[in-house]
Amino acid sequence: MNLPFTSIVRELPATVPFIPVEALERQSGKKIHTRIGANESSFGVSPLAKKAMEEALQTIHWYGDSECYDLRKELSRVHGVRMDEISAGSGIDECLGLVVRAFLEPGEVVVTSLGAYPTFNYHVSGFGAKLVTVPYRDYMNDLDALADKAREADAKMVYLANPDNPTGTFHSAGALHGFLEKLPEDCLLLLDEAYIEFAPAHEVLPLNPQNPRVIRTRTFSKVYGMAGARVGYVLAAKETVQAIDKIRNHFGVNRVAQAGAVASLKDPDFVRQVVRDVEEGKKEYQELAQKLGFSSLPSYTNFVAIDVGSEEKAVAIREALFEKGVFIRTPQVFPLSRCLRVTVGTPEERQIFAQALEEVVKEMSITGDTTRR
Repeated sequence: MNLPFTSIVRELPATVPFIPVEALERQSGKKIHTRIGANESSFGVSPLAKKAMEEALQTIHWYGDSECYDLRKELSRVHGVRMDEISAGSGIDECLGLVVRAFLEPGEVVVTSLGAYPTFNYHVSGFGAKLVTVPYRDYMNDLDALADKAREADAKMVYLANPDNPTGTFHSAGALHGFLEKLPEDCLLLLDEAYIEFAPAHEVLPLNPQNPRVIRTRTFSKVYGMAGARVGYVLAAKETVQAIDKIRNHFGVNRVAQAGAVASLKDPDFVRQVVRDVEEGKKEYQELAQKLGFSSLPSYTNFVAIDVGSEEKAVAIREALFEKGVFIRTPQVFPLSRCLRVTVGTPEERQIFAQALEEVVKEMSITGDTTRR
């Protein structure tokens, strides 16, 4: 029997954005002991969040609040926006998919950087829209090229991760203001701000949900340490939030996750400490890269991209580290694929990674030619 799949699904490749660590362990028979490749937080959750989540388990037999009222109320307080300018979802990935579904008809064009966060591309393809890409320039999202391509392709939307994944680079508020002015007036800007807490606050584009052209997505997976709980949210104009609320999974954020997210927002000291710990770890990675003759990209996230000179070297190092039980990732598209992307782990994890990387570089006689071509 030929099952009646949609034409969009029939034409999609059988792929997912990321193969999970657990699947890699099953496929290889190897056990990972140092997990620093998925940009999860190694510093756990706030003690307040842990307590709130443990208490919420007592009522896990109930559905969560489908309006995420307490969470949206707390987000409203923290960000100084109205509750009707916030929509919650089960992680930033779901939020990105909801934005795509709300705005893009099949065949309409989205412009993004070649090699940018692949889960967004996954949603665009899954709903039948068309991706048009421009290359990075010096490992930065090329704002001028993105704007030019948006005009050329008559794009309905531009996707920009800022700070960026997988490079860790960042564009200031001033740069984004200029970028918006260059975009077509009817073109939306979708800002993926998963790592925004690691960026300098005075350089972050101010929140202005009254501007309907800018849609922002954020998450509790990174600085708040709740990747496994799956909580994200959209900051946008009231009309956009109303549209998303028509199609979102209303019970998508469970009770425990909601409780943990609310408590996390009430513990800014914990967040500041995580940011300080990550800054310390990034400096260690940068020094390690320099010691080995490699270069590292400036990072405004909780990971560092280390340029080892070629895609072949990067893949070889990644696989050798995996054999030693250390999980990292390499970006998928050249020239980003010259880099190792390494999450900032705890001091112990950083020590394990440093020792393993030094061993691999010595064993493979890898030199540090990182001239960027």
